[in-house]
Amino acid sequence: MRVDSVQVELRPRSAWEAMELGNALVRRHARAIWGPSLLLGLPVFIALNALGWALDRLWLAALLMWWLLPVFDRAPLFVLSRAVFGPAPGVRATCAALLRWGWRPLLGHLTWRRPSPWRAVTLPVDLLEGLAGPPLAQRRRLLADGIGGHALLLTVICQLFVLTLLVSLGVLVLIFVPTELLSESARAMWALVSEHPPRWIQLLGNLAFWLALGLIEPFYIGAGFGLYLNRRTQLEAWDLEIAFRRLRARLAPAGTLMLGLLLAGLLLAPMSASHAQAPATGDGAAGGTGPTIGAPPHRSDEDVGTRNEELAAAARQSAAGQAQDEAQRPTLPEVFATVEDDPAFAGAVERAYADPLLDGKRVVTRWQRKDEAAQAPGSGPDAGVLAVIARVLALFAEYGLWILLAILAAVLAATARHWWPWMRETLGPVREPRAIVVEEAPLLPEALPADLVASVRRLWNDGWRRRALALLYRASVEAMATRAGVTLVPGATEAQCLRAARRMPDAGDRDAFADMVRVWQQAAYGQRMPDEAGLEALLARLAPRFGWRS
Repeated sequence: MRVDSVQVELRPRSAWEAMELGNALVRRHARAIWGPSLLLGLPVFIALNALGWALDRLWLAALLMWWLLPVFDRAPLFVLSRAVFGPAPGVRATCAALLRWGWRPLLGHLTWRRPSPWRAVTLPVDLLEGLAGPPLAQRRRLLADGIGGHALLLTVICQLFVLTLLVSLGVLVLIFVPTELLSESARAMWALVSEHPPRWIQLLGNLAFWLALGLIEPFYIGAGFGLYLNRRTQLEAWDLEIAFRRLRARLAPAGTLMLGLLLAGLLLAPMSASHAQAPATGDGAAGGTGPTIGAPPHRSDEDVGTRNEELAAAARQSAAGQAQDEAQRPTLPEVFATVEDDPAFAGAVERAYADPLLDGKRVVTRWQRKDEAAQAPGSGPDAGVLAVIARVLALFAEYGLWILLAILAAVLAATARHWWPWMRETLGPVREPRAIVVEEAPLLPEALPADLVASVRRLWNDGWRRRALALLYRASVEAMATRAGVTLVPGATEAQCLRAARRMPDAGDRDAFADMVRVWQQAAYGQRMPDEAGLEALLARLAPRFGWRS
C-alpha cells in the first residue's frame, strides 16, 4: 500500500467514527460496488434457486446464499481497498479481478470461520495482506485486539437491519389490505407462510432475503474496512508517515543542494591532501638506523602481560569445563549393584495381572426399550442421512436454550477484558455529582458594531473566543452577501454560504471568505480555536477587503 497516495484523511479515530468513514466510502462508490455484486450474484441466485426447485428444497437456496456471502464480500472490499489508495476500479475491472482474486483465503471463511462474528475485520487481513500460517493468525489477533467488541456489535446491528427489511417487506403487503379485512388477511398470510407454503411464496421469500442481504452486506464490509484502516493507522502511525513524507517533499530541493556541496568537498579533499604532504626525510633515512620493512615488531611488556592473562583465562575455562563434565557423570552404578532377575517377583506380577479386576473386559447391564430392540438399525423410513439430520435438529430443539446459554457464556468470557472494566466502574461507589457552574455569555448585538475589529478583540481578550469568532463570521457573511448580490435564507449553512460566495467577482475576496468559513467550522464543530497570532492574521486579511475599520 502506498500511504502517500491515500485519498482519505488518515488519523486516529474512535471505532464508531471509523465505521462511519467506511459507510461514507461505500456511499461514495456505490455504483462500483453494487454493479459487480449484482452481476455476479444474480446468476448464482438463479442457479441455487433452480437447484432448490428441482430438489423441492427452496430453503436450501437461501441457506447457501447466506453461507456464500464471503465470496461476494470480495467485491466491496476490492473496490474500497483500491479507491482509498487511488481511483476506484470500474465495473468491468472489478468483475475481471474477482474471477482470480482472493480465492485461497476463502477456504477458512467458508468452513470453520464462517460463523465468526468478526468477519468484517478479519476478511481485509486475509485478502489484502497476503500472509499465511502463524504470522497471519498473529496479525489477525493484533488487529482485532481493541475492536473485537465493536466488530461483534456491528455484526448484530447488520443482522437486525436485514431482519427489519424482511419484516418491512412483509408488512408492505398488508398495507394494501383494507382495515376491516386486516385481521383475516394477516391470519391467512401467516397460514400461507407457515403451513405448507407454495413454491412461489418460498421463491419470493428467497428473493426478499437476497435483496436484504445485498443491500446491507456492503455497508457491513465497509464499516469493517473502516475499523481495519483505523487500527492500522493506530499501530503503524500512517498519519505521521504522511506528515514526514510531505516534510521530505518540501525539504528535497535543499537536500539536493547540500548533497552537491558535500560531493564537491569530497572531490577537493584529495587535492588538498596531496599538496600538504611532504617527502619523508630524517636521520633514520639518512643513517640507515630506522626499522627495516618486514622486521618483526618489538613486543612491549604490556603486550606480554596481556598474553599471559589470556592464557590464564583459557586455562581456568578448561578446568571449569572438566569439572562440569565430572559433575554430570552418572553415579548410580557406583552406589547400587546390578539388579538380577528374581523368579518370585516375576510370579507375583503374573498373579497380579491374572486378577479379574485388572482385566480389560467387563460386563455392563442396562435397561433398553422394547421398540428399540425390535427395530433393526438401518431400517425404516427415517434411516440414512436424513435421520442423522433429524436427530441433530431434535437435539438443538431440545437443548437449544442450554446451547445458547453456553455460547453466551463463552462470548462473555472471551470479551471480558472489554466490558469488565466498564462494569467495574459502573458498579463502583457512586460519586456525588459536582456542581455545574453556568456562566451567562454576553449576547451578540443584533446589529454589527461600528468598530468590528475592536469588538472582536475585546471578546477574545475577555475569554469569549467562540463568541468573537461567531461575530467575525457573521460580519463576513453579511459582507459577502452584499458583494455577491444575494439574499441568504435564515439559518443558511456554511456550505450554502460558500456556494453563494462564488458570485463575488474578486477571487481574493472568495479565498478570504473561504478561510473564514474554515476557521469557524474548526472552532464550532471541532473545538479547535486559533491562537492569538492566527486571529490577528485573519483580521489583517479580512478587514481591508470587507471595509472594516482596524
